[in-house]
Amino acid sequence: MAEGYEVEGVWKARGRGLRMAVIEPPGVVVHLTGQVAWDAEERIVGRGDPERQTRQCLANVEALLARLGGRLGDVVSLTTHFTDRAHLPAIQRARAEAFGPEGGPASTSVMVAGLGHEDFLVELTPVAVVPPERFRPLG
Repeated sequence: MAEGYEVEGVWKARGRGLRMAVIEPPGVVVHLTGQVAWDAEERIVGRGDPERQTRQCLANVEALLARLGGRLGDVVSLTTHFTDRAHLPAIQRARAEAFGPEGGPASTSVMVAGLGHEDFLVELTPVAVVPPERFRPLG
């Protein structure tokens, strides 16, 4: 698991499911494609509900990492694209639920005009580091 920290004189994460900085641990770096609120059959989960969509995005990330021996706790960096500033509290609740209120990756959030489908409200693009002792290569 990555070591994260905060310092005096810089704004605080305050339970938003992120850390101000993360020190990347040894392991295999995994870059994932941006995850949206599709289930395995490409049906949109949580139409109109940013918190539910964020949970689905995180479930997709979790499934992708599990195949390699990884876990959500291995995510060291997370870029969140979202379509409405009013959705941020719901997105942050779902992230804090997944990563813990005082944990989580280094994070960047970007408000965008739209995503790949008109009903997508959020897209998460993570980078994870899977420890060598847990990493299972594909193939």
